[in-house]
Amino acid sequence: MRVLVTGWPSFLHGEATAGDVLAMEAVRRALAGAGVRCELAWSPVLRPGGLDLDRADPGRYTHLVFACGPLHGPQVEELHRRYARCTRVAVGVSVIDPAGPAVTGFDAVLARDAPAAPPRTDLAALPETPRVPVAGVVLAPGQAEYGTRRLHDRVERELTEWLAARECARLPLDTRLDPRDWRLCTTAAELESVLRRLDLVVTTRLHGLVLALKNGVPALAVDPVRGGAKVTAQARAWSWPAVVTVGERGTGQDGPLLDPDELDRWWDWCRSPEGVPGPAPGTPLIGELLAVLGVR
Repeated sequence: MRVLVTGWPSFLHGEATAGDVLAMEAVRRALAGAGVRCELAWSPVLRPGGLDLDRADPGRYTHLVFACGPLHGPQVEELHRRYARCTRVAVGVSVIDPAGPAVTGFDAVLARDAPAAPPRTDLAALPETPRVPVAGVVLAPGQAEYGTRRLHDRVERELTEWLAARECARLPLDTRLDPRDWRLCTTAAELESVLRRLDLVVTTRLHGLVLALKNGVPALAVDPVRGGAKVTAQARAWSWPAVVTVGERGTGQDGPLLDPDELDRWWDWCRSPEGVPGPAPGTPLIGELLAVLGVR
């Protein structure tokens, strides 16, 4: 017996959700635990270099298992044609039309939900996954006031490409407040409540840095202005070392602005005991304001 495990993450034009991937992994673990040889087919978009359906020779397999998701559409139907010689089983799936060809093409359907049948627990509940750092990502907008010194677009592109390769959960955040947009916080307290639950913040914004440190969360800050501007200055005011200032080096048309090794070092430092922020240093600005206003 040799089983090919498939699902919606196997299709080039499918959709890979965390639940689908976990369901396929649950099937793989169960088969491997029973001593059954199996392979998983992945979309080349999701797993470049992995086994994709074009290279999964039907002659290699005795069985095909389709895990999770709804059973419908031409891509599922194509599996029945391509793997017609295999015994085909669907497990943990949603059956919408029991008479549809995507459903009837399977030799057995073990549904999580189907008409006139009691629901069963989804397969994604089975595999345990390791914990990874949760990184809030707070990026600055264009800030045209810096003129030719602004390097925001290139810095953001390089920073996010580097961040995408890190093993972490990335949470995009915005310091803008707007009660009309459910995706944005309405109050500063809402935003700070999110920040307190993070492991670290990666930011090109001054207030991304300040609010992270204020709430005891380490911040890896990148100043997107050539030579440094308010982000670098604020890091200095806090005596916070994890700031990358883009200088004259590497600012040519083709050269990178950021050094991935430097970003790696600061990431590791922020995740270390040394990277825990201390108490807020306080600011003399309020006292200076009161003095200017003649208020005691």
